[in-house]
Amino acid sequence: MELKKVNEKILKPANGIAVLLLLILAELLSLGVMIVGIANEATFGGPLILLSILLMTLFSIMFAGLRTVRPNEALVLTLFGKYHGTINKAGFFYVNPFSVGFNPAYEEYKEDAARKARTSGQKGQESVTVTPVKKTISLKVQTLDNGCQKVNYLLGNPIIIGAVVIWRVADPTMAVFSVENYKTYLSIQTDSTIRNTARLYPYDVFDENEDGAATEKTLRSSALEIAETMQIDLQEKVKDAGLIIEDVRITQLSYSEEIAAAMLQRQQAVAIIAARQKIVDGAVGMVKMAVEKLNEDEVVLLDEERKAAMVSNLLVVLCGNKDAQPVVNSGSIY
Repeated sequence: MELKKVNEKILKPANGIAVLLLLILAELLSLGVMIVGIANEATFGGPLILLSILLMTLFSIMFAGLRTVRPNEALVLTLFGKYHGTINKAGFFYVNPFSVGFNPAYEEYKEDAARKARTSGQKGQESVTVTPVKKTISLKVQTLDNGCQKVNYLLGNPIIIGAVVIWRVADPTMAVFSVENYKTYLSIQTDSTIRNTARLYPYDVFDENEDGAATEKTLRSSALEIAETMQIDLQEKVKDAGLIIEDVRITQLSYSEEIAAAMLQRQQAVAIIAARQKIVDGAVGMVKMAVEKLNEDEVVLLDEERKAAMVSNLLVVLCGNKDAQPVVNSGSIY
């Protein structure tokens, strides 16, 4: 279902310093009217006192319209449940005193703080501190680290993978009104993207081409390319929430505990086989070169039987794990 987009309305609020000075002056004038009314209570003091009380009450309510926005922050305002506008520049401003700054993270923070305070009170513990959240929307570059999760990669074996996401809010109005809580939404979509992407690739392979490069992408050897794929997929999922994904990087990658030992043995076995294959290929080439060189220079003429014995001995020497201990024959070679 397509989300109904709320078009951003940039407010141009009044200067907060000027309005503050006017409100202070108006309060002082209201106080002066009250003093005059008290001094002339016998004649027309009653109406003046009532007027001054009404004016002071009105001006006190108007003080609620003073708002401060810090650099790289935005303030999304609602008025009686409807979107009122967005302030996306830093400064001290005056807006409609009945407008309210809306931030889903702030509402969740209040509920979380109340719940923890209630829980700690029931258990007789000290009150638990909760990190405060402001009503303004931060436009700064932020880092999301959801920790590590267990995922089954392409072959079905479980691995532990974790990634960090560098992100920022590009459209504060969409971030506030398109999803329930844009931070929670980003966290869930990040987990989903990491899990779905990791299932498409093997953890590691030892099948290499002649140049020594892997024939396919793997989570271990192609982490940067796979992280770029995660970034593209995650950006597509959160674009309707007004978020920009600056970067995604894999920070943790390992086999799960239950298969780590077995997979390590498998890796060692594959590595040994690959190394032996290289050794055998090199040894065969060296033996071939030696036989051809002896025949070409006619250093010694060998029949097929002696040639096979020499080849066998050379292969044993070149492919063996230990140093060869030759036996010197001081007599005839036959």
